[in-house]
Amino acid sequence: MASGRSIPFRPGRWCARSPVVANRFYAGSEETQSSRGSALKSEQIKEITERAAADLIAALRAGQSLALTIYLKAIARFHRYSLHNVLLIASQKPDASYVAGYRAWNQFGRFVRKGEKGITILAPIVRRKREMPDGTDESSRPILGFRRVFVFDLSQTEGQEMPRVGLVQGDPSHHTGRLREFAASENITIGYSDEIAPARGISFGGRIALLPGLPPAEEFSTLAHEVAHELLHRGERRRGISRTVRETEAEAVAFIVCSAIGLETGSAASDYIQLWNGDAATLLESLGFVQQASARMLSALADVERDPRETRQPI
Repeated sequence: MASGRSIPFRPGRWCARSPVVANRFYAGSEETQSSRGSALKSEQIKEITERAAADLIAALRAGQSLALTIYLKAIARFHRYSLHNVLLIASQKPDASYVAGYRAWNQFGRFVRKGEKGITILAPIVRRKREMPDGTDESSRPILGFRRVFVFDLSQTEGQEMPRVGLVQGDPSHHTGRLREFAASENITIGYSDEIAPARGISFGGRIALLPGLPPAEEFSTLAHEVAHELLHRGERRRGISRTVRETEAEAVAFIVCSAIGLETGSAASDYIQLWNGDAATLLESLGFVQQASARMLSALADVERDPRETRQPI
């Protein structure tokens, strides 16, 4: 059955948001962050991430849906980080906006204020380049383990102003074109049809139909929602999850992608909480799929300028 995004499902209205830091700023590879640490055992890594997950679950059980909204926004801000590291950042500093290591901040002419407490994340330990055969690609160096490193939020630093991009002002601008290009690269065709009303968009499996005449921001968010269906719900996994799960996952992806480009939406958390029944594993599995789909879309939307150190997928 075709998935659709109808008007009643919309959790809130879209409006302009403050400028966002240019995409090239996202902290470089985690290997370059400051603070060297010894390798962590797998049990320690599991303990760190499970503790952060438990905090999120406890907040949701207490009816604090804001906790999940904070987490979804953290994915939008830190989409190049792994699910575990996004969770760690959000649990330690929910209001974090842009994070980087001590030395990375220095390269931007900013300095961590004295006495500020670092945010712990996990960074991979990779085999040294001189130990690898000549011509080995940087991104293919094997991971030997993980270690704790510390990053700091923009609010914990001072110095030169950060580079910014222009205000979106309710218009996703060139991002709509880039999202269309990404869809085409995934062999997804996009068209318009009045016949799908009152739905704003429908995903048919390899084809998306949009309702004509939507405002630019609404068309973008609807397209993001339907592309999410195409990425997440067209394989074996579709048969194992309910329509509620599919719709809330797609809306969570749209929430993340739109937040990342400067659009604002109401809370998607109240719907998204339906994905779990007190089961932390179920929630984290779903968030993992949401994070992966969001990261793919946001990478396609990112400006051409990328930090050359970002050669490895985060852990």
